[in-house]
Amino acid sequence: MIRLLLDTDIGTDVDDCLALALILTSPELHLEGVTCVYGDVLLRSRMVRKLLDLRGSISTPVFAGATQPILGLQPVYWGGHEGAGLLDANDQILAPEPEHAVDYLVRTVMNNPGQIHLAAIGPLTNIALALKREPRLAHALAGLTIMGGACRSYDSLHIAYVEHNIRCDPEAAHIVFSSGAPISLVPLDVTLQTRIRSADVERIRGVGTPFHMAVADQVALYPPFRARGFTYLHDPLAVATILAPDLVTWRTLRVDVEMSGRLTTGMTLMREPSDAAPANARVALQVDAARFEEWFLSRVAAK
Repeated sequence: MIRLLLDTDIGTDVDDCLALALILTSPELHLEGVTCVYGDVLLRSRMVRKLLDLRGSISTPVFAGATQPILGLQPVYWGGHEGAGLLDANDQILAPEPEHAVDYLVRTVMNNPGQIHLAAIGPLTNIALALKREPRLAHALAGLTIMGGACRSYDSLHIAYVEHNIRCDPEAAHIVFSSGAPISLVPLDVTLQTRIRSADVERIRGVGTPFHMAVADQVALYPPFRARGFTYLHDPLAVATILAPDLVTWRTLRVDVEMSGRLTTGMTLMREPSDAAPANARVALQVDAARFEEWFLSRVAAK
């Protein structure tokens, strides 16, 4: 049993919802708690709480965290339809725990050294604030899996310079990658190779529980999914590597975060480690996409 904390910016992009669904349908994972980050964290908390309740995970606590980037240098991006199709007027009563997410992260990890794995699938503000509060947290974690960044090798030059999670708070990302935490990074290069398609959504819906129908509805409502008939499994792949690390090919690298480029603020720069620039992350560079997609669906589309 892996004891897991999830830090998420769940919202319009449905991959956070699908990552949570994967966690809740994986018996090897015990979800200790969920922390929400970036923008309207109270709304995000209600979304998480609703999905947990639909799954019957009523005892899993949810915490609201940082609303703004750590230095406030980047404007908060907020677009889409966060909560639509999931929350209704009655869900206004859903509220996070009174404790701040950062305090909860520090308390939980430090009280259980070497036992807690943290999955960070949003901007890294909560994680950076926790590390600044308690630097020993980096070495108390059993592991820190991050979905974010991009390697941008020769065959992925179509990817933007900067991936969303890192762009939202580059300074926080710098703090996290400089912390010494045992980081496994799953970047955009590999997650863009994985998809959920219309037939897959109907397979999830066909399970017939309120939880599965809510997850399917969230995918179906996502505008890029409606336009293309598929969307990418960014965050679910990151979570999957905690359980099945051999789904991807790893390489130990040095990862730095650009914080002052005119075009590249938030860009992740990856290179072979050296004495002057030692390794600070295990990075996924390839994925067995077909195997992962079926593995994912075999869990999420099961009762």
